[in-house]
Amino acid sequence: MLKAVKKRFDIQITASGQSLSKTFEMDKSIKTVRGVLLTSDKDDLLYYRGTQKIEINSEEFFPENYESKLLMSGINVSPKQRYYDLGNVNTGNGIIKLSYTDNPDTRTSFAAYRVSLYLDCEMEA
Repeated sequence: MLKAVKKRFDIQITASGQSLSKTFEMDKSIKTVRGVLLTSDKDDLLYYRGTQKIEINSEEFFPENYESKLLMSGINVSPKQRYYDLGNVNTGNGIIKLSYTDNPDTRTSFAAYRVSLYLDCEMEA
């Protein structure tokens, strides 16, 4: 039997224009990823400055320079509808790779911020 769970992975952006790539390993009991969501402790910086690439099990789901604002959700959206729907992606080796770039933008001034990648998953109960 499969049970729905949410997983969170964080990276810290500490410099304007910084590019950072980080690999995360999921629990072996996680079998599929149904959706993704990006958030930040400074949403305006993520929205205006952020781009990324996301890979699950070595398969690219969002290419380099994919705009973060396309993977964000507002509070006016039902919690069950906030995730970008991927269907049911097999986690395979359980490796998630997030490559994130902060792109300077005149609409915001830089401050260090956290980027959080949330995954809507199914795990063996």
